[in-house]
Amino acid sequence: MASLDSFKCEREIKVRSGTYTYYDLKVAEENGLKGASKLPRSLKVLLENLLRHEDGKTVTKADIEAMLLWLGPKTSTHEIAYRPARVLMQDFTGVPAVVDLAAMRDAMKNLGKEPSAINPLNPVHLVIDHSVMVDYFGTQNAFKKNVAREYERNGERYDFLKWGQEAFDDFAVVPPGTGICHQVNLENLAQTVWTKTEDGKTYAFPDTLVGTDSHTTMINGLSVLGWGVGGIEAEAAMLGQPVSMLIPEVVGFELTGKLPEGATATDMVLRVVEMLRKKGVVGKFVEFYGAGLDHLSLEDQATIANMAPEYGATCGFFPIDGDTLKYLEATGRDKQRIELVEAYAKAQGLWRDSSTPEYTSTISLDVSSIKPAISGPKRPQDRFDLDGANRHFATILRDEFGKTPKGDSAVPVKGKDYSVDHGDVFIAAITSCTNTSNPSVMMAAGLVAQKANKLGLTVKPWVKTSLAPGSQVVGEYLEKSKLQTELNKLGFDVVGYGCTTCIGNSGPLAPELSEAIAEGDLVSCSVLSGNRNFEGRIGPDLKANFLASPPLVVAYAIAGSLHHDFEQDPLGVDKNGNAVYLKDIWPTSAEIATVVRKIITRKMFTERYADLYKGDKEWQKIKVTGGVTYDWDPKSTYVRNPPYFDGMTMTPDPIEDVKDANILALLGDSITTDHISPAGAIKHDGPAGEYLKERGVPKAEFNSFGSRRGNHEVMMRGTFANIRIKNQMAPGTEGGVTKYVPTGEVMSIFDAAEKYKADNKDLVVFAGTLYGNGSSRDWAAKGTILLGVKAVIAGSFERIHRSNLIGMGVLPLEFQEGDSWESLGMKGSETVSIAGIENLSPRGTLDVNITYPDGKTKTITANVRIDTDNEHEYFKNGGILHYVLRNLAREA
Repeated sequence: MASLDSFKCEREIKVRSGTYTYYDLKVAEENGLKGASKLPRSLKVLLENLLRHEDGKTVTKADIEAMLLWLGPKTSTHEIAYRPARVLMQDFTGVPAVVDLAAMRDAMKNLGKEPSAINPLNPVHLVIDHSVMVDYFGTQNAFKKNVAREYERNGERYDFLKWGQEAFDDFAVVPPGTGICHQVNLENLAQTVWTKTEDGKTYAFPDTLVGTDSHTTMINGLSVLGWGVGGIEAEAAMLGQPVSMLIPEVVGFELTGKLPEGATATDMVLRVVEMLRKKGVVGKFVEFYGAGLDHLSLEDQATIANMAPEYGATCGFFPIDGDTLKYLEATGRDKQRIELVEAYAKAQGLWRDSSTPEYTSTISLDVSSIKPAISGPKRPQDRFDLDGANRHFATILRDEFGKTPKGDSAVPVKGKDYSVDHGDVFIAAITSCTNTSNPSVMMAAGLVAQKANKLGLTVKPWVKTSLAPGSQVVGEYLEKSKLQTELNKLGFDVVGYGCTTCIGNSGPLAPELSEAIAEGDLVSCSVLSGNRNFEGRIGPDLKANFLASPPLVVAYAIAGSLHHDFEQDPLGVDKNGNAVYLKDIWPTSAEIATVVRKIITRKMFTERYADLYKGDKEWQKIKVTGGVTYDWDPKSTYVRNPPYFDGMTMTPDPIEDVKDANILALLGDSITTDHISPAGAIKHDGPAGEYLKERGVPKAEFNSFGSRRGNHEVMMRGTFANIRIKNQMAPGTEGGVTKYVPTGEVMSIFDAAEKYKADNKDLVVFAGTLYGNGSSRDWAAKGTILLGVKAVIAGSFERIHRSNLIGMGVLPLEFQEGDSWESLGMKGSETVSIAGIENLSPRGTLDVNITYPDGKTKTITANVRIDTDNEHEYFKNGGILHYVLRNLAREA
């Protein structure tokens, strides 16, 4: 921890709990860092991080001074080494991360070194929250039955994670059924100001982290600087490798006014997403300020921060203020820590006051203009007002799906006395940390249910309803308010404490509904209180998915259709035959605030988090086997030793140019990591399904791609296998198929890649803009390299996926303005050569030579999206883990 301290700013701060050493930004400003007080608060956190870790090598005096040079142009191309205090994981991304660490221990052993050298140097929390599926719903025993199925499906994975908890130091696993990782982080793990004792001193510094889930940014609402990275980058951070980054631009987002009656925090964040996507903030920090913060709860701030990946920013940061302290107090944090947070924030200039920092640019929103809204059908930024939503949906139906609204398309459901049609809501899910962390919208959902029940309204019979609280505290306050009983009456029984529908764990629809949807080729819909609605994510039977607030989810379950006009159409009739409209069951802000104040207590948090790592009886029964290295089971279909380090030596092989590579895919704009590496159901007759069937796994036990990320054989077969992905090499098709150019045959992408591998051919992928947006899914990069793809040439990249590609040794190249694979007239039968890769320069250019089937050639210049010297080192080593492994082996 000891720093060179070039700016002589190491000081002590005293509070009742003791004396802490810290690096004083105000003193550093007096000693040469002129203007530090003008920096955005998020950059002050980075500046403190550099001051504390100045070692003359990874962090130099020039790096620290570069933070102040930012103030002139408000942008920078200077690379810095950032060291977060801790790492957060969920199990979908955590299992493959632990698999990688276990494989690295094996590799270290093969290099003749001590395998225990592979061990986290920073605290790691892995929360098992992504594995519960909604198999059972609408009954009071749904939770118990879903948990039982969760353990049945995931026994191998949970055995493995328990081994990891025992094998690695400073690695804590939060058992299933506790809550969603980001909500557990918000309610318990995060401290706003972190402390660490080293060399006889206790240091105080900003709480910072990286997480293996893109919505790690939720913690920015508690003034903790954190963002999502791929698992491979998180693993490197665990092992002491700094996060290499350019000093970011910071967009100031001014909030004024307060939410009007009838609008929710969900409506507000959907507007923020729409605005910032339009502005363009990919790779930038967003920092919120303004008088409007006076009227937001901390949970409202967390809702806005949570969806930073949806608006494209690295983070969505909020400053420390009185509400931060009140939240820490209300959720059971130690009172001495709260005292330290206040003193430290005020000493460092991190406390919110009337001053406005300097930003790269600014944007403003009058919160009083917010209206109830939903977003969809496949992108979070496609927001539209609830008033007139039915007319907007009719346009979507016509323009995006080529269907006529409410014609003669209704399909009778076998064995039922009703029909279903385009626009019907088949899933209504209160889900996702974005909203389940916010009592105002959760209580609002309960109050809507209460009023609906009193007036005799019911949910349509084709709607699959579910409620997955983000923590056990939410479950407790809904029970104590008796609103859970009201939600149960409408079918919104608790199905699990974890990330369900939002991640694609919505479970199957009733067979007769799936058959009716397929028979009528219906544009089937879901409405969920989530943050993601990408194609193919929510469920295989669903084509249009809409994000909405929890109370609106309940309303849409009652309405049963996106065609419903909430202004004009009644939801039903009461017991006296009077029409009931949405306005009749919508709670007032005062009603919501009253029940929140009355029910939620500090004691709920302290009791529920008292035994965070204990788990239920099933978790406690799991016995740990194995020692320093893992005993891989060759028969396992969940956890296998990956091939990344096979044959690895201490010296990396020279990087070879791409020569006469075939094209594996031609993809359009906004290809998400869900398109590249789906998280949901495994297709029965696809390559991954065939692999599992060959090993005796019945279809009912396929589980999901997300749950099988510890098995590279399944995951590489699932790469580019999303059921909605469209590869323009095979026009008119949908799903993971391509044309195998030598024969012209259309086949699965995996099968084609295997044939090219047998032909000893390199592969490349071409794509449009915003390639890899969405989840921080490292398997989107791992699968890419395992298929044999050497380079991806795209219009633009989302931050995390670009980093992940480099981290796996895949070259990301970006078209220069005016170029695209469409403008080049490419059909996929061309071959591609890229020379000079071994001598590339970060942020430089390379020539891409394209040879067409008729023998003509064209050369374009593409931008290298390896942005920093550190990233270049990773790439030259074949990936970040290879780089870290070689360095650790040299030190061992």
